[in-house]
Amino acid sequence: MTNFTSLETTPKLLVVATGNPGKVLEMQEYMADLELQLQLKPKDLEVEETGKTFLANACLKASEVAKATKKWAIADDSGLVVNALDGRPGIYSARYAPTVAEQIERVLRELGDNPERLAQFVCALAIARPDGTIALKTEGICHGEILYSPRGNCGFGYDPIFYLPSQKKTFAEISPETKRSLSHRGQAFQILLPQIKAIFT
Repeated sequence: MTNFTSLETTPKLLVVATGNPGKVLEMQEYMADLELQLQLKPKDLEVEETGKTFLANACLKASEVAKATKKWAIADDSGLVVNALDGRPGIYSARYAPTVAEQIERVLRELGDNPERLAQFVCALAIARPDGTIALKTEGICHGEILYSPRGNCGFGYDPIFYLPSQKKTFAEISPETKRSLSHRGQAFQILLPQIKAIFT
């Protein structure tokens, strides 16, 4: 078995600080050119997101999972930031309401007829060494607008109400390939990939 405890060892495995297999597959697509194995964190390992920012939460999750597994770990924290709602739902995006439909409904209800619809999707990424220290971190931001009603059947979360003026479509209307290149997560990985390659190849 490869020893990942040495910081000098070139690691070939990253533990993803999530219990969502879909997120692992999505990250694998961004890192397809790297010979890296991604695996889910242990099911019984839960990290409380006590950070006040996306980046703080990403670093917290990566660090705690790395220390617990004694392996390199990667974490992301992402969400929707709506200007007219003073940045809400922000770091509480996934917990803004019990279901996705209710989360979207709450954002639209709180915005009402306000003509100020500018918003951003934000994704923070962090990679921690086996001792929990943060090796890499960054943020990607995708600017857009909030529609008055949902459009499109693709994507997930707030995608149906997040409109990209450059595409004249919502995140839920564009292809997965286009979304990967334009999204907040895609931008974060574009920034981080050269640094990831330097460590993991």
